[in-house]
Amino acid sequence: MSTKQLQQTAVSLPEGVTASLKGRTLTVKGKLGEAHKHFDKVNVDIAVEDGKVLFSPFSKKKKDNVIINTVLSLVNNMVTGVTKGYTYRLKVVYAHFPISVKTKGDEIHVENFVGERSPRVSKVVGSCKVTIEGDDIIVKGVSVEDVGQTAANVELATKIRRKDQRVFLDGVYIYQKEEGW
Repeated sequence: MSTKQLQQTAVSLPEGVTASLKGRTLTVKGKLGEAHKHFDKVNVDIAVEDGKVLFSPFSKKKKDNVIINTVLSLVNNMVTGVTKGYTYRLKVVYAHFPISVKTKGDEIHVENFVGERSPRVSKVVGSCKVTIEGDDIIVKGVSVEDVGQTAANVELATKIRRKDQRVFLDGVYIYQKEEGW
């Protein structure tokens, strides 16, 4: 007989934040918007009661107990996103050829990168808002995963290959990550 207990944890929601569960999809709504997360492949029972989101594992296995902390972090990130938001700041760096950055719909175009004729294009993931102020690109959003992936897409699109990266420093680089707008 096992002496392990089923660990049940909860995330309490602050004022102005509501959570709803439809199937295995958790939706958290707040003053900045709403965030959705699918928990289809996670062996955790999820319930929403009295301003709290409750989690309990399916079984007493170590894997199921460990995954609860991951789910807890994901829900805490969702709550932080709908209350404060997330902001990533990127810096456009160039030495010789001046780089210009433009947003077109859900794409970011980096033009004249190292003198190239065609622009380098990266996708804006989810419902992120991208603003360009001089040499800075500011990515804001509710989901930390979407904001981080959008910033990483821009950084990866301007990566220089087959040249010494200590010498050729042109590109767009993430220099600040913060909570709040």
